[in-house]
Amino acid sequence: MSLRKKMLLLFIIDMAVIWFSIWSSYALRFSGNIPESFLSQMSVYGLVSSLLCGLSMIYFGMYRKLWQYASVGDLILICKSVVVGSLASIVVTTICYGQKLPLPVVLRNVETMLLLIGGSRFAWRMLRTRVIKTDGTRIRTLIYGAGECGAMIAKELLNPNLRDRELVGFMDDDDTKHRMHIFGVAVLGNRSRLSDIVSEYRIKEIIIAIPSAPRSEITEIISRCVTTGVKVKLIPAMDHVIKGNITFNTVREVEVEDLLGRESVATDLEGIANYVHNKVVLVTGAGGSIGSELCRQIIGFEPDKLLLLGHGENSIYTIGMELRNIFPESQTISIIADIQDRSRMEEVFKEFHPHVVFHAAAHKHVPLMESNPTEAIKNNVFGTKNVADLAAKYGAERFVLISSDKAVNPSSVMGTTKRIAEMYIQSLSTHSKTKFAAVRFGNVLGSRGSVIPLFKEQIARGGPVTVTHPEMVRFFMTIPEAVQLVIQAGAFSDGGEIFVLDMGKPVRIVTLAEDLIRLSGFEPYKDIPIEFSGVRDGEKLFEELLFVEEEVAATQHDRIFIGMLNEINRFELEKEFKRLEQLIHEEKKSIKVFLDQMVPSAHRKSNRDLVRIP
Repeated sequence: MSLRKKMLLLFIIDMAVIWFSIWSSYALRFSGNIPESFLSQMSVYGLVSSLLCGLSMIYFGMYRKLWQYASVGDLILICKSVVVGSLASIVVTTICYGQKLPLPVVLRNVETMLLLIGGSRFAWRMLRTRVIKTDGTRIRTLIYGAGECGAMIAKELLNPNLRDRELVGFMDDDDTKHRMHIFGVAVLGNRSRLSDIVSEYRIKEIIIAIPSAPRSEITEIISRCVTTGVKVKLIPAMDHVIKGNITFNTVREVEVEDLLGRESVATDLEGIANYVHNKVVLVTGAGGSIGSELCRQIIGFEPDKLLLLGHGENSIYTIGMELRNIFPESQTISIIADIQDRSRMEEVFKEFHPHVVFHAAAHKHVPLMESNPTEAIKNNVFGTKNVADLAAKYGAERFVLISSDKAVNPSSVMGTTKRIAEMYIQSLSTHSKTKFAAVRFGNVLGSRGSVIPLFKEQIARGGPVTVTHPEMVRFFMTIPEAVQLVIQAGAFSDGGEIFVLDMGKPVRIVTLAEDLIRLSGFEPYKDIPIEFSGVRDGEKLFEELLFVEEEVAATQHDRIFIGMLNEINRFELEKEFKRLEQLIHEEKKSIKVFLDQMVPSAHRKSNRDLVRIP
């Protein structure tokens, strides 16, 4: 049936309701025996009411509504149209007929019209909802959180237009809400009953709707929900709730990052802006995971120029186009260059004279660098030396090296070369006006070299998911979080520091794999097997963020610390660099032996206890 025909049918029903309301009001007033003197009054009243109430409902848009989406606002609209039409009908009927209408008839008529006209609209909505609810193909959904945000999501789910989900109930840890109802849907219990509720009510999806809760609590709730084997989703950030724009379409999937339980980073925006705003900023390795995120965050502080330097043309093109589309007014310059090429890098520094340098370019893959130590040395050591030397030569104000926790007591070529890079910039800081600093942190989730993309690919193939060792643990943080702290650390630098980021608690890789399998809708070891492949060359079971002899100092930021070792002997280091340059084409064994000599802590103990940040 077309919408026009439906509205016409609804108008006819309303006219019938008006006549029935008037007749029943007179019949009740006179106990079913209406006197002849009132029959003519009833007829006039009915005709006038049909005309004026009909016009009133048309005026108030009663026939321009889709009543399957009726709300409280529509109920008020019904009251307005009925009351206005009824008052007008009473006045006109009294004038035309010359006799007052009985007050009980008038009151009963308005009451009956409100009940029947309003009831017909909401009965249609309830019927539509009921019919859809009985459809067994809908996803049975539970909302965790019976607060304002949960109610907003519930309203969306109860919309008859959302046909693919059925709201079964709420969960909330506030015991006073238990057995209460929101939009007619019950609060079924707290987290202690989660597994029982999921089983009893055949839940297929849980939406966590408590945006104001601490991250640690959200993480615990997510972990509990994931173990039930159902799909888990989250509402957006708290600012969406404040703005009142929560809809079901903004609910997102739970990502493995949500299981870290880390609070958002607070940054000193003014301090950062002071050294980045209106400056020429160079980011090496700008096409990589960390480098590209550095560019995204730095450009928000309105540098004079942002230089995107990288060796891979596709990745540099991609980040360059992204930034130009989002920030068309900003001046971003894409530069294809290899940090190992001293003369090419000098061209860049001579042309642009960058004030701030973020050096993110590096070879980071541990097993690959173990097999190709020459490339690790050329890129991580001599490439860093080139960029650092030129920063000092051309008067850069600040230089920030992106380092790694693998530089601490390194057991790999990659880690050793990163430590040598740290040592070199520390040595430069003693006689240069440029403020050199390194920022050391662990693994980042979502980077191209992290285990997450590999695990996802293995899960998509049906397994097995491969983990090197059941006791393997790593520190993790998200890419945006790491980059925020890197930029913040740059503001604290006075030269020569190695900033250490608080990575939180270490995460077992096998636990990460299990969580990712569950988030994908499978049961680990049952649906997707996990196999242990053995520790690879250069890997450690544990990573450290500090040397044992390294002292720790606090900064203004509670997530950034300064690790302070003894001063580097620049003269000795220069001699070792010349020797390393001569050995670079020797066999792998000779190269690794000399690397260990340059970094005395290398390979001492690969699996010592983790050093905690106080």
